[in-house]
Amino acid sequence: MIMTSQTERQRSGENGCSFDLAPDEPFDSKRDRLLVAARGWLEAERANILQQHRGGASGASVVASLTGMIDCLLTGLFRVCLDGIQEADAPCALLAIGGYGRGELNPRSDIDLMFYYHASDRDQVESFSQRLLYLLWDLGLEVGYSVRTRDECLDMAGRDVTARTALLDTRFLCGSEERFRQFDAEVYRQVRDRNTGAFISGKIREREARVRKYGSSVFLLEPNIKEGEGGLRDLHSALWLFMVRYKCRNMQEMLRKGVLTEEEKQKIEQYLDYLWRIRNELHFLSNRKNDQLHFDKQEEIARFLGYRDSSKAPAVEQFMQDYYLHATQVEHLTSLFFNRVDERERRPVFGQLSRRELEHGFYVLREELRLARPDVFREDPRLLMRAFLLSHRQGVTLSVPLKTAIRDHLHLINDAFRRDRQVNRDFFDILRSEGCTPVLRDMHHLCFLNKYIPEFERIYCKVQHDAYHIYTVDIHTLFAVEEMEKLWAGEYAETRPLLTSVANDVEKRELLLLAILFHDIGKGEGKNHSEKGAILVRTIARRMGLNKEDSARLEFLVLHHLDMAHISQRRDLHDPELIENFARTMEMTETLKMLFLLTFADLKAVGPDVWSEWKGFLLQELYEKTYQVMERGNFTADARSERVRNRKRKVLASLGDDFGERKVRNALRKMGNRYLLSHRSHEITEHLRLALERGRKTVALRVTHLPELKYSQMVVSTLDTPGLFAMITGVLAANGVNILGAQIYTHADGEVVDLLQVVSSAGDIIDDARRWQKVEKELAAAIEGRASVHQAVEKSRKRSFVIEKVRPKYPTRIDFDNRISMNYTVVDIVTHDKVGLLYDISRTFNDMNIYIGVSKISTKVDQVADTFYIQDIFGQKITEPDRLDDIRARLIRAIDGEESVQE
Repeated sequence: MIMTSQTERQRSGENGCSFDLAPDEPFDSKRDRLLVAARGWLEAERANILQQHRGGASGASVVASLTGMIDCLLTGLFRVCLDGIQEADAPCALLAIGGYGRGELNPRSDIDLMFYYHASDRDQVESFSQRLLYLLWDLGLEVGYSVRTRDECLDMAGRDVTARTALLDTRFLCGSEERFRQFDAEVYRQVRDRNTGAFISGKIREREARVRKYGSSVFLLEPNIKEGEGGLRDLHSALWLFMVRYKCRNMQEMLRKGVLTEEEKQKIEQYLDYLWRIRNELHFLSNRKNDQLHFDKQEEIARFLGYRDSSKAPAVEQFMQDYYLHATQVEHLTSLFFNRVDERERRPVFGQLSRRELEHGFYVLREELRLARPDVFREDPRLLMRAFLLSHRQGVTLSVPLKTAIRDHLHLINDAFRRDRQVNRDFFDILRSEGCTPVLRDMHHLCFLNKYIPEFERIYCKVQHDAYHIYTVDIHTLFAVEEMEKLWAGEYAETRPLLTSVANDVEKRELLLLAILFHDIGKGEGKNHSEKGAILVRTIARRMGLNKEDSARLEFLVLHHLDMAHISQRRDLHDPELIENFARTMEMTETLKMLFLLTFADLKAVGPDVWSEWKGFLLQELYEKTYQVMERGNFTADARSERVRNRKRKVLASLGDDFGERKVRNALRKMGNRYLLSHRSHEITEHLRLALERGRKTVALRVTHLPELKYSQMVVSTLDTPGLFAMITGVLAANGVNILGAQIYTHADGEVVDLLQVVSSAGDIIDDARRWQKVEKELAAAIEGRASVHQAVEKSRKRSFVIEKVRPKYPTRIDFDNRISMNYTVVDIVTHDKVGLLYDISRTFNDMNIYIGVSKISTKVDQVADTFYIQDIFGQKITEPDRLDDIRARLIRAIDGEESVQE
């Protein structure tokens, strides 16, 4: 049995793979030998194609080779399965449909087949199809199939637009040519030509649904190369519309009929080739059908395509930036095609026929802004900006021809255009008006924003290869603007009343929106993007004609746009000196308001898993405390002493009758001023009540659920013991409780009050009382030495059933700061999240005789930024360099393992 190699003939599959078999030998007796030979041939051919791919072959050539390989195999096997019957007398025609019908097979693509037959041959065809299909399945091929007559095809196509679409991409492989001619005349033409309008509207709806499912933005973190926006399906869908609308079989016919220009045809072929090459590599790497560009695959594909790390960006970010640029081009071209067909299908209805004339040759027709003469842009380039302003004022969209005219005249935007007063006035008018985000999206989509603000082009499609930033920098920026507009529109009035109120108090909305637009503009320059962005903003502000005060505020906001998130999430907000220093930095309450709003918009726009109500609570706490200092002046030592006395009086009044004044006075006397200044009298009252009611119990817990903030407040009352905080964190980790923040207080008499803000591992409130009883019981056992916390944590790590997605890995980073706090050394730890992480850290501190005063935990999807305020055993800061180096080394070993080294 000999199968001819594809490398020895043209891979068209026209003649199939030849078999030197005795024609009279029954099929069943030679089936096993046939399978062995076919399997060996397939392996050799796949290896040849892989070598061709790895050698730099284009996507199109590898796709053609793969398609030819399967064509050849199927044709050869089909003839053997006929078992002596001549091919011309075959009971059916074997047709390739869908992607295989288009001749677009990637390494792990499905092979979709149809056995087309006449109803009178049903029994023979069913037996024959099973014979061939079982051969293919035994070869390990992913085969989808149907066995249909003319009526069944038409019935299915009439009921299902997806089935109808698959029949448009039908190709004859082998078998009865007479049956295929019947299919072409009685099925294909009807499927293509009937109900054109219904098909087109169905495809438009299907595209919208697909975008909703796979991502409404080209710029998603892990894009789907087939179904995502700007992917293969966009190109296919546009061609299907042309096939049905203009009755064409392929692109060559579309070119001949004038449906496509030569340039458009070449673009489609280039786009397909680019996407196929990536998809081929993705399939080879995955060894299965996979169209999602996951993190780990992005890095491998970048290397395959020849990208190398540079000072500006890692190889993977360069690759993904190019991918997104390509996706935007695909999306733009296919949108033009969809609009071209949709425009022809639409029929004017009453009220849409009237043409409303505007200035400079612009007019409105059918809810679209149009332009009588595209050459007006050459005569007055400033009208490029005016087009966007008119579209916004009139509440209409830009027509496709107008969009094309804008793109075609972007070269007219120069420095004189950017400095023109009228142009900048129009831009600021857009920013001042309600609902400007769609206009900015149009400017971005048409690349107008890149030309008008060249610095913005440096972040266009800019990728940050981590799980935290799920959009490219430019799209994140536009989402941030949209979040700000939601505040102004009142969408957050009930859930975030303070932010809404502050938003409505801002004096210059356009200045705030500029700050949001430019807050990440420095990311195109590499590291330290806040500082670099602030420098860029000076130039932009001068060019736009901003006055000195507005320019300075804009620069300040860009320079400090990370401060409020950093301070609120990673610093002790009960430290009055910290608040006062931050207030001095702000100088004016208007600047504080703008920075508060900018921080909110920035965090909300990063991704759905980044913002949390806990972070919102901390941000609001920082804003309110800072605003209070700026409005009323700094707190003096006398004022603080008076607050302490007032709080003690109120606590005594609340608890004196229940527990005796002497007992309450003694307890209050042992409390430190830091604790008394950090909490209101009613909070201190409840903490002390819990401690006094504890009696001789080892530990007492009180858990209060705060559904509006989406977390629970857990108060732990016990006596101090070595390693107590490590025990608490370990028990909580073992019970699937995540800690958001912790405030740790030890009074002079050894009484401990630890406050922890907690959620479940899924981020929800834990309202099962029995679960908290279990936590209290296990914590008591740990404190009393009856249970091993370490064993419980290790057990919970082993039974964790969560399958972690592959994420980009960055080294653990540990920094010390002895300036931010008067009494504590502040330790910032940035690392990857894992079960029991906080336990590992706190246990390490305990082993080194280090006391934790405050712990703040900030999670960014797969990363955590934990901050600890620490002191040595004598209650002093830790300043010796060797001691700090030792702490860093031991923490890294505890977090990452013995082999880890900080870069």
